[in-house]
Amino acid sequence: MTPDQAVAVFIALFVTIDPIGVVPLFIALTQGMTASERRRTALAACAVAFGLLAFFGLAGEFILTSVGISMSAFRIAGGLLLFLIAIDMLFEKRTERRGRQAEDARPDPTVFPLATPLIAGPGALAAMVLFAGQHPTPAGFLALNGILAAVMVLCLALFLAGGFIARFLGKTGVTVVTRLLGMLLAALAVQFVLDGLADVGVLGGGG
Repeated sequence: MTPDQAVAVFIALFVTIDPIGVVPLFIALTQGMTASERRRTALAACAVAFGLLAFFGLAGEFILTSVGISMSAFRIAGGLLLFLIAIDMLFEKRTERRGRQAEDARPDPTVFPLATPLIAGPGALAAMVLFAGQHPTPAGFLALNGILAAVMVLCLALFLAGGFIARFLGKTGVTVVTRLLGMLLAALAVQFVLDGLADVGVLGGGG
């Protein structure tokens, strides 16, 4: 994996997981907890999400092959899914949906809804399968999981600093950042679709 590819993977995972957008919900879900309980919840949620995403990156292509779905088809479908998520981010639908999921949370929000679907949602799972397919070697898989770990560490840091971030950005700041991330994700999603079309020869780039 080249440095440019690593940067692209990091941006795609960060944008898809959108930890900045999850921070306000993390704060809401952990209201009433002590500082130590909030730290434990943040650490456990990020660890569970990492495990889910890493497993899907490892086994996702095998699962697809077992049911007769090609990586090209999944790349196109994944790109379309990521594009829909980007549209949600641009028009605030994602925030509204996450808010409803937060309202339905159980007393312990670690696994649900924090780890999944707020962190390891369908878009992030699809992105892991797509990137694992692009880097199928053991070295590529290790690099992919290293980048995923970096995103999870950043997500954890944002959770731990959630109170300060919410006060600093305010509602308007969070909205602006979410819009910017949505634009980046939309561009990356279109690239996934173009790559998938090229793989099947529609654009003359594959066989």
